[in-house]
Amino acid sequence: MDQQSHLRPDDGEALVLFDQLLLRLRDAVATVIYRIHQRVIQAFVVLSLVTLLLFLAAFLYGSFYYAYMPRAAFSTPLHYHYRTDCDSPAPLCSYPVANISLLRNRKHVLTFGQTYRISLHLEMPESPTNEDLGMFMIKATCFSQKDVQLASSVRSAQQPLPASVSRFSMLRYRSDLLKTLTTVLFLPAFLAGTSEQKQQLEVELFSNYVDDPYSPSVTAVIEILSHKVQIYSSQLYVHAHFTGIRYLLFYFPVVSALVGVASNFIFLSVLFVVSYMRLLLRFEWRPEQVRNNGPVSAREQPEDDKGAAEQVGPLRISTATPEETVATAETNNK
Repeated sequence: MDQQSHLRPDDGEALVLFDQLLLRLRDAVATVIYRIHQRVIQAFVVLSLVTLLLFLAAFLYGSFYYAYMPRAAFSTPLHYHYRTDCDSPAPLCSYPVANISLLRNRKHVLTFGQTYRISLHLEMPESPTNEDLGMFMIKATCFSQKDVQLASSVRSAQQPLPASVSRFSMLRYRSDLLKTLTTVLFLPAFLAGTSEQKQQLEVELFSNYVDDPYSPSVTAVIEILSHKVQIYSSQLYVHAHFTGIRYLLFYFPVVSALVGVASNFIFLSVLFVVSYMRLLLRFEWRPEQVRNNGPVSAREQPEDDKGAAEQVGPLRISTATPEETVATAETNNK
């Protein structure tokens, strides 16, 4: 019995210690969970903010690229028209003329201030007529129009610009022996229709053409100055000649995109940090610490306290009994 009575207090102390240990462990686990929860929330907020800033940086770069970069290339087929209602022995009564609209979706194809190279590709058969034709001239003229239906493929142009040029072209010379060998060698392809006896000619019309911003070109007229020319098809190509920043943006798109997005991201990050710090500094001043002329200085506060103490005077503690206090009051009343 004595041993049991001596063991019971020890067991109670052990239980108390065990309970305290469990409480501490529970508090430690709760603290760790709370910290982990806070870190997860902070990481989520930071990740969302970084994602938003990256999206804004990419959007700004894409908007700048779309607004600043012109169309790099433009091509359109040419459809010629001519007259055949004459008594001339020539197959054509007029020169073949093609009108090309330089508008797409009511927007100018050519960007103001940008240099372009304009060329004409001709697909011509190696016929005896073309071989006897020799050199022929090609004339290209750009026009500016107002109040004219641009959707029409055949129309008269007004207000001619000083953008007219004439170039010559001809078939490449090939000897009779070379023609015979080529025909024999490619005879199966010719019979199958997978190949034809034709030549591709490229004629450069404008090497450095710059559109006028005050009277932009909306129509180009291509005229072949020959009555006997034979053409399978023709295509007009417009290539932009980039320089400076546009050259870097077009020929190094990945590097330019990385630099542009990174620059926008840094700028937006600095702007956000400065705005956030300004907001924090704004809320640090409490309302009772702000006056009309600014916060109360450290020197004004002791002087105000001192003046208030002088007005109130020293604090006196009365040691008189209640009877003495009543007698004193009656004497003062008399």
